[in-house]
Amino acid sequence: MKKKRVIVSACLLGENCRYDGKTKKQPFIQERFSEYEIIPFCPEAPIFGTPRARIDVVRVGQKVRIIQDKSGEDVTQRLQEEIEAFIQQHPHVDKIVLKSKSPSCGNGTTPIVNKEGKQLALGDGIAAHLFKQHYDVMIEDELAL
Repeated sequence: MKKKRVIVSACLLGENCRYDGKTKKQPFIQERFSEYEIIPFCPEAPIFGTPRARIDVVRVGQKVRIIQDKSGEDVTQRLQEEIEAFIQQHPHVDKIVLKSKSPSCGNGTTPIVNKEGKQLALGDGIAAHLFKQHYDVMIEDELAL
């Protein structure tokens, strides 16, 4: 019998992959999903390394883009390609647990800002957005578990 599979934001599993080189480990997650195959996920670290410049979800006109804070570089395409490659490697999962408020992983909790950095709304990070398009499973964050 195959184990169920769960994608979990790697920082929640204890990987030091956040922009500041730290983790947001939540020990209860590994315990809660001990019956699952846990698939760690972080789209930022493989591209930008750790530590790295912060990114924001920025509304530019009618579009939402992922912009590096310091350089102002639009990194949306690079992140989208990384996430889509991950989805292709893991086409079938049973559940997804993402880091709240993250510009990559936030599920309805990510600040959407304007070019000046003023918060306009809360929405999805780029990975949460793409996961919703590709997976028909429940997506939660660590706060909802």
